[in-house]
Amino acid sequence: MAESYPRELPVTVEDAGTRLDHFLVAQLADVSRARVQQLVDEGKITVNSKAAKPSLRLKGKETITIHGPVELPPLRAFAEDIPLDVVFEDADLAVINKAAGMVVHASNGSSEDPRNRGTLVNALLHRFKKLSSGGGDLRPGIVHRLDKDTSGLLIVAKNDRTHRKLAEMFSKRTVDKRYTALVHGWPSKDFGTLNIPIGRDRSNRARMTTRGDEARDAVSHYTVLEKIDSRYGKFSLVEVKIDTGRTHQIRVHMASLKHPVVGDTLYGAPQVLSPLTRDRQRFGHSVSTRVEAKKAELRKKKGAENSTLELGRNFLHSTSLRFTHPKSGEELAFLSQLPEELDQLLQKLRKSA
Repeated sequence: MAESYPRELPVTVEDAGTRLDHFLVAQLADVSRARVQQLVDEGKITVNSKAAKPSLRLKGKETITIHGPVELPPLRAFAEDIPLDVVFEDADLAVINKAAGMVVHASNGSSEDPRNRGTLVNALLHRFKKLSSGGGDLRPGIVHRLDKDTSGLLIVAKNDRTHRKLAEMFSKRTVDKRYTALVHGWPSKDFGTLNIPIGRDRSNRARMTTRGDEARDAVSHYTVLEKIDSRYGKFSLVEVKIDTGRTHQIRVHMASLKHPVVGDTLYGAPQVLSPLTRDRQRFGHSVSTRVEAKKAELRKKKGAENSTLELGRNFLHSTSLRFTHPKSGEELAFLSQLPEELDQLLQKLRKSA
């Protein structure tokens, strides 16, 4: 039976001290704090007939009134004037150099409007007006994706025929996709193939794992390009070619080797890179806590030598794309240099070696 409005929620003395938004989330099934904020902004929530902020602390015995239904409109991508780095385009497709920090498209599981703003798809709709419909309302033009904090090259389909052809090429693994990553430590082998299925982590749904639910095949080939032995530890610059495109694939595979991508705190990398003491550089991490504390105090006195490095994103960049144009048959190849923030970190590590 549909609920009628306005709807009143009495507040008991036991609820005194509870925030308004927390109270409403507890009382209303399947309603998030963000949705409560939206209802407040729209004037659909009052306390004793007066407008109130979500942070209001209830005193008990108030009457909260909901003046309208909790509506969950479906998300749709919409055009936004957001700068784009377009590497190539013709009537059928485009190749974009995506910046780190930009989400490719909004999530199906999200009912919050802010999650549908600032996406790559929205920027594409503003730039190209029309894209393929194969990805649905939220993902027009999107044939493959990059993580939010991964930058670099991405192919976009402008029409459905091109979308189908590109999807078939990705499925048959005929698109050559290569990434550059900086990882912690030195792999025992300078090159190798990781053929390890990837699935959703049972305990943390934001993570993927090689021991996850309904794991799907995932193949990555890595080559060590450079080894760096710096004041901040050992690092390897690697090129990774992926045959499949599983969520977080490179990040999960490198972490499974105990060499997480620099900056990738979700998979075990530290948020901040700190200078190592000479003892730790020589003998590893087995120095006692007491000795380490003394060394840290000395580093503080030296000022600059105690400086830490923080990237604020994952050191992962889609560097190279090679594929056959689905209409003309022309062989296309694109390269993207490391963004400034990645190159600067790399130079600082090299200089500290």
